[in-house]
Amino acid sequence: MEAVLIHPKTKEQLAAVKAFAKALKLEFEMTDTAESPYRPEFVEKILQGREDVKNGKGVKIAVEDLWK
Repeated sequence: MEAVLIHPKTKEQLAAVKAFAKALKLEFEMTDTAESPYRPEFVEKILQGREDVKNGKGVKIAVEDLWK
């Protein structure tokens, strides 16, 4: 199947395109087109690290102990 990319310039245009797609029962997905200056692999590593910390993995070091 082919894909169509549409770049609405206003919120009203976006709403109209979404309504049109829904009316025709088309599958569509929304993506954020703001480009990140970071490589996706780097972002994934940072997010994984944050998740690891939340799950108790990792080591915390006090600032005072950094130069000991």
